Amino acid sequence: MRDYKIAPSILSADFSRLGEDVQNVIEAGADFIHFDVMDNHYVPNLTFGPLVCSALRSFGIDNIIDVHLMIKPVDRIIPEFAKAGANYITFHPEATDHIDRTISHILEQKCKPGIVFNPATPLTYLEHCIDKVDMILLMSVNPGFPGQKFIESTYVKIKKVREIIDKSGREIRLEVDGGINLDNIEKVARAGADTFVAGSAIFNSEDYTATISKMRSILSKI
Repeated sequence: MRDYKIAPSILSADFSRLGEDVQNVIEAGADFIHFDVMDNHYVPNLTFGPLVCSALRSFGIDNIIDVHLMIKPVDRIIPEFAKAGANYITFHPEATDHIDRTISHILEQKCKPGIVFNPATPLTYLEHCIDKVDMILLMSVNPGFPGQKFIESTYVKIKKVREIIDKSGREIRLEVDGGINLDNIEKVARAGADTFVAGSAIFNSEDYTATISKMRSILSKI
């Protein structure tokens, strides 16, 4: 059985009481806290920056924080998120002129680097960085907005990436973000994913604990 991790995205949390809402989802059984950072440039939305990450750490959140940078360019803000308490920092290859350099920046900040693939982004980039990344994030929606429907072609991509990871012999997390819910988490896991970003499915549910428990129950049978 894989080491499955559930990573609620705070994009769907209640920002009027963010610290409390994130604490509640952790107490309900969340593993990672996922940060969807958008710049109204690389993607058509604007969310939050390092100050929110730092504020959650000050509030007492000590779970792994998984920062997904949907911004262009990315290099300048990496040290700020590292200082704010990020553990993983992932970025899109289209958002930097030098992928290897960006990975090096993340490593220099003592964070774990990851690369993100949009639905139509080819996996060929992995040929040149599989030896340096700790996470591969596959977008199962087009980035920019929460609550979108899962793109079915993602299953094939998940299987391909799982094969690449297994062949590499390295411990690399395979995360999927977009439209993950109780109806498809089993199929996503069977395709090869081990980390699941679920925003609306968890934060919009009436009972965080019940929803996460149902997800874990499904995953425990794989």
